[in-house]
Amino acid sequence: MARSIGANQHLPGSDARDPKALTAPPRFLARLAAEAGISFNGDRPWDIQVHDPALYRRVLRQGSLGFGEAYMDGLWDSERLDETMTRLIRVSAGQRLSGVAALRAALAQAEDLLLNRQSRSRAFQVGERHYDIGNDIYRAMLDPTMSYSCGYWRDARTLEEAQLAKLDLICRKLELAPGERLLDIGCGWGGLAEHAARHYGVEVEGVTISREQFGLAQERCRGLPVEIRLMDYREIRGRYDKIVSVGMFEHVGHKNYRTFFRTAADALADQGLMLLHTIGSSESARGTEPWVQKYIFPNGALPSVTQLGAAIEPWLLLDDWHCFGQDYDLTLQAWWKRFDAAWPDLKGDRYDQRFYRMWKYYLHIYMGYFRCRRGLLWQLVLSKPSRGAIYRAPR
Repeated sequence: MARSIGANQHLPGSDARDPKALTAPPRFLARLAAEAGISFNGDRPWDIQVHDPALYRRVLRQGSLGFGEAYMDGLWDSERLDETMTRLIRVSAGQRLSGVAALRAALAQAEDLLLNRQSRSRAFQVGERHYDIGNDIYRAMLDPTMSYSCGYWRDARTLEEAQLAKLDLICRKLELAPGERLLDIGCGWGGLAEHAARHYGVEVEGVTISREQFGLAQERCRGLPVEIRLMDYREIRGRYDKIVSVGMFEHVGHKNYRTFFRTAADALADQGLMLLHTIGSSESARGTEPWVQKYIFPNGALPSVTQLGAAIEPWLLLDDWHCFGQDYDLTLQAWWKRFDAAWPDLKGDRYDQRFYRMWKYYLHIYMGYFRCRRGLLWQLVLSKPSRGAIYRAPR
């Protein structure tokens, strides 16, 4: 972890000068920002306040990765970071940066064509680098169910209400009945497993690739008919009446989409149902934004409608497709407020000021991503062709 920026230390490159007197941005960056309705050192809440003109070199050399790292290092700020990111994403600022940044992006895409970033040997990397950073962070940021996915805000006023509504909606969509066996692929900290076992009388088997999630999920589900396993989804064996996967498919990767659905179809009973809850992309791509890839979700990839359809078709039928991506903006705002309020108790040797700025940037970049509808949130209900019952989707 990088060293902390102490209370009496200046941000890198900062001094007592008027920020407007700092070196002017290169013409290309100024034009791109203006197209997004943003100024450097302007007086609107979403304008970028530059503390060090080294920001410009970083962005020109490293594109969106350099922009995010410069924020982590304190080279710039914004009073309304969420709105800044929304405006930049809306004009595809990251993709339009030229020079070396574009070359690096092309090389990364070529590497993705050759490598399977989500192979079995890499399966546990995202758990180790993101989900295992510390349960204290997630306890502080999330609601009591420890749901780390989009809530359902249609009738909710608080984060906990939205997450409980989401959990119950999933159980109702799956038509859970007492005595059934439910497989939870990517069970997180066990919130859905606990809810389904406690309120719907089902037996649950949950799988996760995070050791921290594994331990806490076991603890919270003690005494319930729930078994938690630390394993990759490709190791799943057995038959289940219902299958659910919430917020895990984003780590599967386009090269493994068919493997995922074939594995699920093999495990699903002939008359069963499967629900997939996943972030989706408005366009087909093979990776995620470079800064997110490096600091937040290594080996991540968001599916498009086209990619999902092609992967599902050989194995399963689509019974329902529900989109409520704008609810993710509300969820992220709630997470940020909780994290920020808890920061005085979290900061220290494990989490320094650079971590704080990284986490703030992460949550706000995703607010912008969903706010401008580049990011979507989908719940799909799937079944085998052999299922005879007519499916009626609840909302």
